[in-house]
Amino acid sequence: MTVMLNLQIFLKEICRMVNGLLKTAQGVHPGAATILSPVQDATFKLEAIKCLVGICRSMGVWMNRQLHMPDSQLPRTSVADDQNSDTTNTSPANGTGEDAANGVQLLGETNKDISEAATFEQRRAYKLELQEGISLFNRKPGKGIEFLVNAKKIGDTPEEIATFLKKASGLNQTMIGDYLGEREGLPLRVMHAYADSFDFEGMEFDQAIRSFLQGFRLPGEAQKIDRIMEKFSERYCKCYPKAFSSADTAYVLAYSVILLNTDAHNPMVKNKMSKADFLRNNRGIDDGKDLPEGYLGSLYDRIVKSEIKMKADTLTLPSKQPTNENKILGLDSILNLVIRKRGDEKVMQKNDELIRHMQEQFKAKTGKSESVYHAATDIEILRFMLEVCWAPMLAAFSVTLGQTDDEVSTFECLQGFRYAIQATAVMGMQTQRDAFVTSLAKFTSLHSAADIKQKNIGALKAIITIADEDGNYLQGAWEHILTCLSRFEQLHLLGEGAPPDATFFTVPQNELEKIKHPLSPVFHSQKRKGAGQLQHAVTAGTIARRGSYDSVGVGGNASGIVTPEQMNNLVSNLNMLEQIGNFEMNCIFVHSERLNSEAIVDFVKALCKVSIEELRSPTDPRVFSLTKIVEIAHYNMNRIRLVWSRIWNVLSSFFVTVGCSENLSIAIFVMDSLRQLAMKFLEREELANYNFQNEFMKPFVIVIQQSSSIEIRELVIRCVSQMVLARVNNIKSGWKSMFMVFTIAAADDHKNIVLLAFETIEKIVRDYFPYIIETETTTFTDCVNCLIAFMNTRFNKDISLNAIAFLRFCALKLAEGRLISSLKNKDKEKFVKPGVPLASGCNGDIDSPKFTDKDDHLSFWSPLLAGFSKLTFDPRPDIRKSALQTLFDTLQHHGHLFSPALWERVFESVLFPLFFYVPHDSSPVSSSLRSNDLESKYTDLNEDDWISDTFTLALQLVVDLFVKFYPLVNLLLGNMLKHLTTIIKRPIQNLAGIGVSAFIRLMNNAGTLFSDDEWQQVLSFLKTTAEETVPEFAQIVYIMADIETSDSAEEDPTKSSNPVFVNGTISTQEAENRDENRLRLAVSDAKCRTAVQLLLIQVIMEIHNRHGERLSAANTIALLDIPYSIAVHAHNVNSDYPLRLKVQEVNSITQMPDPPLLSLESESYQAFLKLLQNVAHDKPILAKEIEVESRLVQLCEDVLQVYINAATPEPFSGSYDDLAKAHRIIPLHSARRSELASRAPLVVATLQAISQLKIATFKRYLSRLFPLLSSLISCEHGTGEVQLALSNILSSCIGQILLQA
Repeated sequence: MTVMLNLQIFLKEICRMVNGLLKTAQGVHPGAATILSPVQDATFKLEAIKCLVGICRSMGVWMNRQLHMPDSQLPRTSVADDQNSDTTNTSPANGTGEDAANGVQLLGETNKDISEAATFEQRRAYKLELQEGISLFNRKPGKGIEFLVNAKKIGDTPEEIATFLKKASGLNQTMIGDYLGEREGLPLRVMHAYADSFDFEGMEFDQAIRSFLQGFRLPGEAQKIDRIMEKFSERYCKCYPKAFSSADTAYVLAYSVILLNTDAHNPMVKNKMSKADFLRNNRGIDDGKDLPEGYLGSLYDRIVKSEIKMKADTLTLPSKQPTNENKILGLDSILNLVIRKRGDEKVMQKNDELIRHMQEQFKAKTGKSESVYHAATDIEILRFMLEVCWAPMLAAFSVTLGQTDDEVSTFECLQGFRYAIQATAVMGMQTQRDAFVTSLAKFTSLHSAADIKQKNIGALKAIITIADEDGNYLQGAWEHILTCLSRFEQLHLLGEGAPPDATFFTVPQNELEKIKHPLSPVFHSQKRKGAGQLQHAVTAGTIARRGSYDSVGVGGNASGIVTPEQMNNLVSNLNMLEQIGNFEMNCIFVHSERLNSEAIVDFVKALCKVSIEELRSPTDPRVFSLTKIVEIAHYNMNRIRLVWSRIWNVLSSFFVTVGCSENLSIAIFVMDSLRQLAMKFLEREELANYNFQNEFMKPFVIVIQQSSSIEIRELVIRCVSQMVLARVNNIKSGWKSMFMVFTIAAADDHKNIVLLAFETIEKIVRDYFPYIIETETTTFTDCVNCLIAFMNTRFNKDISLNAIAFLRFCALKLAEGRLISSLKNKDKEKFVKPGVPLASGCNGDIDSPKFTDKDDHLSFWSPLLAGFSKLTFDPRPDIRKSALQTLFDTLQHHGHLFSPALWERVFESVLFPLFFYVPHDSSPVSSSLRSNDLESKYTDLNEDDWISDTFTLALQLVVDLFVKFYPLVNLLLGNMLKHLTTIIKRPIQNLAGIGVSAFIRLMNNAGTLFSDDEWQQVLSFLKTTAEETVPEFAQIVYIMADIETSDSAEEDPTKSSNPVFVNGTISTQEAENRDENRLRLAVSDAKCRTAVQLLLIQVIMEIHNRHGERLSAANTIALLDIPYSIAVHAHNVNSDYPLRLKVQEVNSITQMPDPPLLSLESESYQAFLKLLQNVAHDKPILAKEIEVESRLVQLCEDVLQVYINAATPEPFSGSYDDLAKAHRIIPLHSARRSELASRAPLVVATLQAISQLKIATFKRYLSRLFPLLSSLISCEHGTGEVQLALSNILSSCIGQILLQA
């Protein structure tokens, strides 16, 4: 409480003192009485300013001292001590030399030259030489490895060196980390081999990091840490591919884990990271999605509970001072992501102790009581001081700087600004910092160049110094500083006589030749130097006008008339700007690589904002900041990827925004700048499973999607094409964005863009295809999808045909197994010298690959085959035919490599969808199966042509494919039959015919392969189809009843039950037309079903003729039942005389024959008769088993009875009166004769069947047949064929019996 009271009193005194100094600095108010002379008044003002500057300076010095003072409770260990301890641990005195020798011997045979009979002296010399190499490695790792390799103590391959570093003892673990972190050459390959020697399969992520970091210390350089953790992340994802979606996730999470370990176990960190903080820091790292909270929570708990340590840490002696955790993990250079790095405290502590000792001695000598002196150590005290005194200081510095041109006063004020900005920036006081920076920026007078004085030049120098020295703390204040630099550059170029950037942006850019040669982002080479004369008066006038700092933006314009005096002042003042050279200004951008990870992001954000303001100007667009963006991106590209990804998120959004600008010249300039950056970025090697290149290339994808300019879209394609040709060796994940660009171009509305994009794709597939298949698994799929997009282009048929050919080539390469084998061997392969062949076992995998329904195999084949399948709906016949033929050629040639499960996926997702859509078909089945993307294609599709050529051919090819690979796809027989019968059941007669032809083709070619169960399945589908396609006349009768009701209602409106529409909403004519249409549809459906039933009869006969001998008894009965059931239904309809009369009443509409199903009845009965005869003849045993003879005789009786009834004027068995009530008696006339003539062939066939019975059989059934035969004699027949057949029976059968009797 006392301390707080003292603090309040102290702050009040500070406030009072600063306010007093402010009043003194402002001087006497005009008109006020004073005894001071002007010289004395000026002196007082200057001294007051010096005091305020001194206060600011002392605050800064104290702040810097406090920020570099570590916690006194921590053990103090210098870097030298740490290194000495490492050296001590590796000294031969500890026995490590011998251990190292033994450890190396455990790795296997150390040297083949050393025989079993080697002497003791030879062994001793070997160990001494090994110890010498280890000692040299601990001083200079590269030299040590070279020495050991030359001495043949270790092998020269990266794998052998990595094994030595991993298992040998005596090596300095810090030196191991430094060696593994090198960026190129043998150390880089050794680091890769070292990481590849770990097997992380099934390991938790923290367990894998613990295992990986046990053998070495992470180096202190951030770039080395980045390379090591990048490789670790790649290896973890290879060993445990299901852990994360990409290696990027593992990379970011690895940093988070290391930082969490430091935060949790470093006593320097007072405010520990909570679990909620850890979860928040790792949001969206899994390719934009969050990792499960349970996973991250358990990871957090394990790290907090158990620290990640090296193996050596567990062996440290208890008496030894614990080592700084930052140095253990090599985190000194990345701790600015979490906490500020603090220095050593020894010197400051000694000074404080000395001061306290002197004070105590002084008090003892004087013996006087003095107040207690409290030494402030809490940095937050400074915040309170700044809050109470910043405003008076700002007022004092600003007023003085604005009122005086005195060199000394100006210098002191500018120094005050510098110290105040530093203090407020470091303390994170954003409002106060921005107030000082904004005020200082206004004093540069760059917004009003005609008024620039020497003090304004000093203010600009101060801003440059602040930016260079305190850039890590400026945050949002960077925007004000960069705005000043932009204005300075504009004035500087104007003074040199260079034309403004707008001059270059007004040149027409719509010519294709200029697009082919984009502008260079460096404009300075094009600017003309002048001898102090202004070449562009308009721009000079704009700048010379006086305006406020806030009202005139970068490159802005102010209204008003430029006076000659202002112009002369401008010419004079521009020469003053020569005091500040381009070197000082460019240092800010060059030194941006020194900014910490947070500051560089703030710097880039501010620079992008200033650049947008520059480019937004309608009259004077400028590219200064844009060129600097390219420069700082180049300077900072080597930052660790974690930081670079944050930088690129800002730059990517900027390039997209400006790349879609309405100003074509600016957009072209920006896209060319992006191309240069991408070319530079692609020089960096990317490891497997990472996504950095893809993220870098995304602006090209977004711009080509969103830009409305043809020139920009064409330029994007040219940029990407150039990158492919120049950097194809380094492209890895970047292929995804590149193929996305070409895919979007394939759907462009302009032909030139499509042709240009396809030229590059053609080059990639022809010359660079190996680079595609050796990268990520999705790259091949992206290439396939891109080719599919070109197949669908409408501009050029040749492009579509070539794309189909390239897709066939992709299928061939995929079938060769190179792609699958390379992916399988990635986890197993080691670093192999150039020219060394792979193991022979790999070739075996390549020669006979086997594709299954696993996700990786399916991801290759599915889009490729589906692309062909969808193209069969293309409105161009040539394209349809080529795609269809290529699809089935691919499956025919490579289908033997597919597993049954993969075949099932191919049929379900690729082949069967070919039949989901049928033109003119509005049935629920077809409508539900159509996909939205196909629906758009149907609008241009000639439906009749598609059915006649594509659909028919596709159905035949599917059947042939199914038959060829039937041993692999036999489990799909049910699905195949379902789709064929679905086609047969659709209410389109020609489609039913196509389906029946395909069904017969399947039975003919695959019937020999069917088992009894499969034949039962086939016949079951046929039976179901026959039952579902029987012609129904109930709907016709129902509609006719509605018509009769309407007619009666029209005659007598009082009998109508329907509501009367007074306004005539539905007219009588409309109702009649509606009923007629319904009737026509119902009749059409009945006719179509009749045709389908006749086709099914054809199928039954074909099955029996080809495979009847293979059918079992149960299947034979099932086959016989199908035509019999059809015949019975047709006979029942034909026997319904009231129905026949109703149908004939509207014969003008229906055009139905009478009887309506006469042909179906005759054909089905005749087929059934033929089947029974064949079974009786070919399979007598089976015929006896299923009683074929009894069935045959019964059928003959039914057929003859039907014919006799039709030929008799009394078709019903009732009385004549009953018949008269039912219908009129129809005499024998031409219609009846036509019916009898239609039934005659069936009757003739029946009589022939009876005549072919054996005499004994005929005698047995004579009592049943003779009455029917005798009735036939008395009938009148439509043709003479029945009488002739009857005569044959009487002479051959009955006559023979009579003679025998």
